[in-house]
Amino acid sequence: MSLHFGILLALLCAFASNLAFLYKHRGCSTACTVDIRHPFRTARSLWSQRWFALGMLVGLGAWLLHVAAISLAPLSVVQAVLSGGLVLLAVMADRLFGFSVGRRQWWGLGMTGVGLILLGITLPASHGASSSFSVTAMIAFEAGLFGLGALFIMGKRLGGPAEHHGIMLAAAAGILFGVCNLGVKALTGIVGDGGVLGVILSPWMWVAVTGSAAAFYASARSLQDGDAIPVIAITGTAANIATIAGGIIVFGDPLPNDAFGIVLQATAFVLVIVASALTPAPVRAARAAAGAPAPAASAA
Repeated sequence: MSLHFGILLALLCAFASNLAFLYKHRGCSTACTVDIRHPFRTARSLWSQRWFALGMLVGLGAWLLHVAAISLAPLSVVQAVLSGGLVLLAVMADRLFGFSVGRRQWWGLGMTGVGLILLGITLPASHGASSSFSVTAMIAFEAGLFGLGALFIMGKRLGGPAEHHGIMLAAAAGILFGVCNLGVKALTGIVGDGGVLGVILSPWMWVAVTGSAAAFYASARSLQDGDAIPVIAITGTAANIATIAGGIIVFGDPLPNDAFGIVLQATAFVLVIVASALTPAPVRAARAAAGAPAPAASAA
């Protein structure tokens, strides 16, 4: 019963998190350019925008739903359910927010959703939501995610195409949200053993906070530099993959035990990779058509 309730909470989280991102995108468009060199000024400007503040509040609700879901169901199962929200994202953006969603973006979002759902359903049945993990694996995996996120954030300075800066920041934000998700999953086990004090004193609490703070700025800047649908989709995809991989590597979520399951998982990853190339809109096409200037190019 707890597993099914966890899946229901994950579905509600998918709806709330996409709604939060769309609200935040609207708010980011009227805020000052996000600049990590001025974190307090940036945060003040963002929070002063009504739509951004509303998006953050809805996002807080989504986060609480996510924490509840991963405390009741395996991490990889929850993330697979959340992946279905990518298709929901396109519907919400098109019908509720007036964004133009092109055919290739529909295909990209659909393939991403199918790929991530396949990744989730090919995992063997798991009962309960074990929060036990290898400390060594956790340290290595989280450090790797931090490093990968930093590479994407520095992508433009390292020679990456400037026009893809928003997408690179979106990928970084998703990876850093994954860091936070894994830290929170570890804390769901600690809270039962050491209570609130054990959570506060746990190093995973501060890993989660650091990942969340870095993701906050990277995500806000990505929403300014990129088009809404691809940026939100890439953020969600990166977070899902990072968290599913962490569930398997760190928390020991089971893998397929037959060749058919392995082939399906490989197909799922191929779908996600192809979809990542399809989802972004043609470089600045929408912005050029609207005649809107690109944001100032200060570092995120």
